[in-house]
Amino acid sequence: MTISLSLHTQPDVPLEAELISPDKLAGLTTAEIEKQTVEHGNQKTTIADFFTVAGEKSDSLVLEGDLSKIKHIGSGMSFGKININGDVGAHLGTAMSGGEIVVEGNVGDWLAPEMLAGRVEVKGNAGHMVGSAYRGSPAGILGGEIIIHGNARNEVGHAMRNGMIVIGGDSGDFTGVNMLAGTIIVLGELGIRTGAGLRRGSVVCMKNSKLLPTFSYSCVYQPTYLRLYLLYLQSLGLGIREEQIMGHYERWCGDIIEFNRGEILLYHE
Repeated sequence: MTISLSLHTQPDVPLEAELISPDKLAGLTTAEIEKQTVEHGNQKTTIADFFTVAGEKSDSLVLEGDLSKIKHIGSGMSFGKININGDVGAHLGTAMSGGEIVVEGNVGDWLAPEMLAGRVEVKGNAGHMVGSAYRGSPAGILGGEIIIHGNARNEVGHAMRNGMIVIGGDSGDFTGVNMLAGTIIVLGELGIRTGAGLRRGSVVCMKNSKLLPTFSYSCVYQPTYLRLYLLYLQSLGLGIREEQIMGHYERWCGDIIEFNRGEILLYHE
């Protein structure tokens, strides 16, 4: 049994809907879900004002429609699953600590910021600040995995401390900026200033990229641990080739302003 929320009225301004989460809805009946409060601009409204609700008392949610103006879905989520059939707005999965979110579309800015654990998979593209810290926070995501099959924009993994972020297409500028630890894998092109302020962790890219002068060439080698990551991503349907799994990678150490403890690995054709 699942709880189904189908959008019937498009909000005029972004709808704040952090309560759309298994943590908040799993134990409620259909009538109780319809009465739950959401914020539409400076007005308090109910879920029934925007969604047709079916099903009850389940930790599995299915959302239908163009949700690009719906924000904060899955905030603080700790268990269960959310399937979104369409595009969705910003701050999806904020600080989630468990469960799974799957999006059959595109996602706005601030995907899974300050995530603790769990899994998010996006079949389309994502905006800025994927898996990042909010402005002023010392660390971004602390664990979990974020898989994006399409492109992502700027500051992927800003200040991330642990976990894995995968971009199946291109990544924007400042990928891994101020990164503390963890792994970012980009199958397409990297933007400029990758790894600026990188302290530890790995940024992996399958394309040759121009790096900051504060990164120094180390060697070409076959990172054993990377094979396990790539085999897993191949099983998810991402475009990983066998020669990439068994291939050689250029290792660049940096950022030198942070004591050269991080690395950028570039696939060596």
